[in-house]
Amino acid sequence: MKNSNYNLRQIISTCLIAGIGGMLFQWIGIPVPWLLGPMIAVVLGRNVMKWHLAWPYQFRNIGMMVVGYTIGLSMTTAALRDMALQLPTMLLMTVLLMALCTAIAFVVSRLSDSDYQTSLLASLPGGLTQVIALAEETKGINLAVVTVTQVTRLMIIIMVMPLLVMIPFFGQHATGHGETGAIPDVASVSLFPNMLVFAVLGIILAWLGKKIHFPTAALLGPMLATIVLQLLGLQGPHLPMPAIDAAQLLIGTHVGLMLHIDEISQKSRTFSLAIASGVMLVAGSILISLFLTLLHPVSRATALLSLAPGGMDQMGIIAHAIGADLSIVSGYQLFRTFFIYFAIPPLLKLLFKFMIRRRRRRKQGISLH
Repeated sequence: MKNSNYNLRQIISTCLIAGIGGMLFQWIGIPVPWLLGPMIAVVLGRNVMKWHLAWPYQFRNIGMMVVGYTIGLSMTTAALRDMALQLPTMLLMTVLLMALCTAIAFVVSRLSDSDYQTSLLASLPGGLTQVIALAEETKGINLAVVTVTQVTRLMIIIMVMPLLVMIPFFGQHATGHGETGAIPDVASVSLFPNMLVFAVLGIILAWLGKKIHFPTAALLGPMLATIVLQLLGLQGPHLPMPAIDAAQLLIGTHVGLMLHIDEISQKSRTFSLAIASGVMLVAGSILISLFLTLLHPVSRATALLSLAPGGMDQMGIIAHAIGADLSIVSGYQLFRTFFIYFAIPPLLKLLFKFMIRRRRRRKQGISLH
């Protein structure tokens, strides 16, 4: 019982620190303050101040469910039709991004003591839990390097993207002109009882998704529930802004607590390479996003967030905050999530087996000489 109370105090302390971070970032005027503020605050609290902080994963799931519902609202019939037309482009962009990751992994493996397999898993965009699970199942992988690089890259993306999309070149200060993914005006729809129907079905689908090991089930369950109910004619009401801010806090705090600096050996070298890898990935994503704007009439901000190697929940929050085409952003992010979840593991296993056989042949050739 005493330990339970101590954990509760940790959770309350974490919530207070995260809240202070959010309020401070909002006061300063930082974009998406309730995502970035809590994340930075808990990173400093845990790793610099050495405070004992705790955050149940259920809190993150609640935040993801709110974001999933918000994304689902943007998935109108017109938006879904546009997404279907862009499926070939989604595949092309995903393949280009994966090719960029393999190139970055090769460079990092040459500059570090890490083998190529470790560098490749560390460089894969998004799918943090899936990549770490795959790393655990693969022999010879340095799990610490994969985890640190993935978390560092995710933090870089979350911090850099809100700032990038606000500069004049990418800037989008209102809902995208002519873009179909804006959340429809349903302000006249009362929050209750409609919200209860969406919430119940969303929770059920999230639970079922988790049971069958569906990727990011807490996000996709409410999103799919919202899409289905809207297609059936039931309108979903807007959530009040404090609910959106709270969801950002729940997710941002979770991301911030993922970084454990004390558990890393060769800190400066590991972080330098992780940051360099993240920066190269951001730069490559910008170039690929500009190519996307040539293929389809989407804004630069929408294209960048669609291809940003972060999570769909974080990119969805940013897209919603700046008025980008949320359905397009979510569609590209969702396509990449499924690609990483279903296609990448078998492809990587084949690649690693080929590399192991090739290494053995080389050793046998050397021993014969």
